[in-house]
Amino acid sequence: MITKGKKKEILQDISERFAKSKSMVFLGFQGVTVKDSMELRRALKKEGVDYKVAKKTLIKKGLESANVKGSENFSLEGPVGVAIGNEDEIAPARIAKEFGKKNDKLQILGGVMDFQFIGAEEMKQIASLPSKDQLRGQLVGTINAPVSGFVNVLAGNVRSLLNVLTAISEEKK
Repeated sequence: MITKGKKKEILQDISERFAKSKSMVFLGFQGVTVKDSMELRRALKKEGVDYKVAKKTLIKKGLESANVKGSENFSLEGPVGVAIGNEDEIAPARIAKEFGKKNDKLQILGGVMDFQFIGAEEMKQIASLPSKDQLRGQLVGTINAPVSGFVNVLAGNVRSLLNVLTAISEEKK
């Protein structure tokens, strides 16, 4: 049994974490082994994502104190963990989805983005989005493509000219 003082401490901690977060994903982990749970925590921590397990009533109060719209819709079954993204908004959902492929007991139950409650299906769609680093790489590739093409065209003309001059010099020999 948790004392009132401990509950207040937990509530204050999760309220602060929720208020600072960019996104949250609620995970159902009933049936997940301790070993798998630790593996999930390591994967989340590696990406800068916090993971917190607390009573659902404390999570709901934390959502209300962080002014999350739609928190009245928070009514999840079974034990719930919260993956809290502080840097990359997509990372908690993406990691949970990847981990869920290996361990079918882990479920995405919903989440929060921009202080708005989101259902499980929308959160799964968000999990399919690429990470910020992948998007940056795609942007650089897209910006670089016309420049690379232009350089290849110019190099092609120079190569063609060089081939013609080489052929002329070989004919004269």
